[in-house]
Amino acid sequence: MPELLPPTVRLRDSWLAAYAEWEPGAHMEGAGLGADDDVDSPEGFAAWVERLRRCEDHTIPPEEGRVHTTYWWIAEGDTYLGAIDLRHWLNAFLLDAGGHIGYSVRPSARRRGLATWALGAALHEARTRGMDRVLVTCSPGNPASARTIERNGGVLEDVRKTLIGRKRRYWIDL
Repeated sequence: MPELLPPTVRLRDSWLAAYAEWEPGAHMEGAGLGADDDVDSPEGFAAWVERLRRCEDHTIPPEEGRVHTTYWWIAEGDTYLGAIDLRHWLNAFLLDAGGHIGYSVRPSARRRGLATWALGAALHEARTRGMDRVLVTCSPGNPASARTIERNGGVLEDVRKTLIGRKRRYWIDL
């Protein structure tokens, strides 16, 4: 049975195996992985995990251009399956293109309903934080993600050109 876990160094080997499944340069939505993050060394991986965990702490100002965010890993036992994040509010960029929630599932774990389950779990967390509506986006060329959003109550507002390409923008009432 899958669960959402805070990022943890305990899943490093599984996370690295999942990372190797992605095409070089592919964006792992919801993972919080930056170009400068060193995930290859144990120390660098631990520092990245700690940075992700600090992102939700409202006593620490977010990095420039960022908002407070809660990150979870989708896991089954000791197996990393994917990631999902909940952005606590929207800045101009997130309102236009990124939304409140981003997610990705490792290629070998797709087509099992994990993204639909994880999005539902993140929506529950959004409700507990007092949010009443969230924006979730996906690329027009990703019908699986569109179905995931729609299965969780997403209502398409529009498809628009953004700084990161065309995006389908869905609102979900909580």
